[in-house]
Amino acid sequence: MNKLSNKLRMFSSTLLIAGLCTSLVGCTTPIKGQADKPSVSMPNNTNSNTDSNTNSNTTNSNSNNTGTQTTPSDQTKPAPQPDKSPADYPHDPHKTPDSITVLVNKESNPLPDGYRPADLYDDPNLPFIFSGHDEKRLLRKPAALALEKLFAAAKKDGIQLAGVSGFRSYELQKTLFDGYVQQQGEAEARRYSAVPGHSEHQTGLAIDVSGGTGACAAENCFGVTPEAKWLAKHAYEYGFIIRYPEGKEAITGYAYEPWHIRYVGEELAKTLTDKGLTMEEYFKGQ
Repeated sequence: MNKLSNKLRMFSSTLLIAGLCTSLVGCTTPIKGQADKPSVSMPNNTNSNTDSNTNSNTTNSNSNNTGTQTTPSDQTKPAPQPDKSPADYPHDPHKTPDSITVLVNKESNPLPDGYRPADLYDDPNLPFIFSGHDEKRLLRKPAALALEKLFAAAKKDGIQLAGVSGFRSYELQKTLFDGYVQQQGEAEARRYSAVPGHSEHQTGLAIDVSGGTGACAAENCFGVTPEAKWLAKHAYEYGFIIRYPEGKEAITGYAYEPWHIRYVGEELAKTLTDKGLTMEEYFKGQ
């Protein structure tokens, strides 16, 4: 009888995680350590902004960009300069969650309760591996516009990139994390998934990307693809960094994720890349 009950619990857990996996990247099989390969459907670049069922809680803009969004005041300030000391960069997620250089990790203060960036933007020019309106398409506007330039530059070099998962609300992150814990245990879940309130995706400044076909999306095999190699070489030119680089798991707290890029502004991105530093190392003055 106990064996039958255990089997039923395991089957129920698998069904639950399959649903969570779809919420994360549109995948159709349960997550096993990393997000499994998602099903792929490339959207038309012109129709993603015409969805009549837009969530009223998002700040999805239409194609005429009439300026109805609220932009945090720090977006009008000059980008941070690389010769500043770490103390000059506002990076406390609880005090300055809207800072472009905000440092969100396992050890940091959590983001404020219910935090949602005011300038989230659904950029119609950014391709994703899924079609239709979805909150995962959202990014803060400075990050979205920079990502446009990054994708365009990659395309000129024969590299097709697409978004997988951008903004995630606290509620979605909690659902995902709880599901991973239920399937694999908390210790393993923490290696690749953030505790709610400590996810970079909630800042609207981070996004998981893949090749245009979606092959190896959010999987370790992405790291050896031409797309990943191009990102590692050029992302900083557009203000992005590979947030969780190989060999730095003990510092970042997360397994290597060549697909997870984070917008920090061009100056800081160049500094971190030139010096081979993570955000943790830079802000601790190491």
